[in-house]
Amino acid sequence: MKVVILAGGFGTRISEESQYKPKPMVELGGMPILLHIMKLYSHYGFNEFIVCAGYKQHVIKEYFADYFLHTSDITYDFTNGKNEMIVHHNFSEPWKVTVADTGLNTMTGGRVKRVREYIGNEPFMLTYGDGVSNVDIKKLLDFHKSHGKMVTMSAYNAGQRFGVLDITEDCHIKEFREKTQGDGNMINIGFMVCQPDFIDYIDGDETVLEKAPLERVAKEGQLMAYKHEGFWACMDTFREKEQLEKMWANNNAPWKVWI
Repeated sequence: MKVVILAGGFGTRISEESQYKPKPMVELGGMPILLHIMKLYSHYGFNEFIVCAGYKQHVIKEYFADYFLHTSDITYDFTNGKNEMIVHHNFSEPWKVTVADTGLNTMTGGRVKRVREYIGNEPFMLTYGDGVSNVDIKKLLDFHKSHGKMVTMSAYNAGQRFGVLDITEDCHIKEFREKTQGDGNMINIGFMVCQPDFIDYIDGDETVLEKAPLERVAKEGQLMAYKHEGFWACMDTFREKEQLEKMWANNNAPWKVWI
């Protein structure tokens, strides 16, 4: 099953870093947060990724083009007129990575629509390129298979900052709505599993994933919530990055399940 990662936004709330690179390429613990997300999925055996790039998409492409340079020791041999590069301790993840330029101003739904040719007619996973978590991907997938609905999204109680979900006792998501004063409802943290037909609910580039497509799926009773009670954090601002960096430095990074 392929993993689609939304990685094309401007990241304006973390402009200290995003003026130079797309937000998913901002480093956390010495490597892009995008790799933290990919390593989570890879830990559970999902190694084929489709990265929906946009803003400064060349940075993501160049990173994977030079992946060996980031993960290995290199000798550059210029002796006797040579121009050779020798890779030592060659290490690479067992990944297949498609980086697709899904447009500079394309909305989240439109980005998914644009990579349909790479997804194919099969279920796929979908998440955001700026959130780290210890979501159990195997249990998430098992839950998705158990109910037979079109979309499963991971839900988490993260306070009042984000839009919230109205969830029934049997985990159906009735609707999306904006937060209200005193709200304690669960939020969408990504880590979704989708049937291929879900892409038909997306009109085009201007479609916001979290609006019409998911709202319609919810109204049709085809959207389910996988309640995650572990760790999740979004690296949306420089302050949040610093908090996550501190956790990583103190060997207290709950999302690092791939040890």
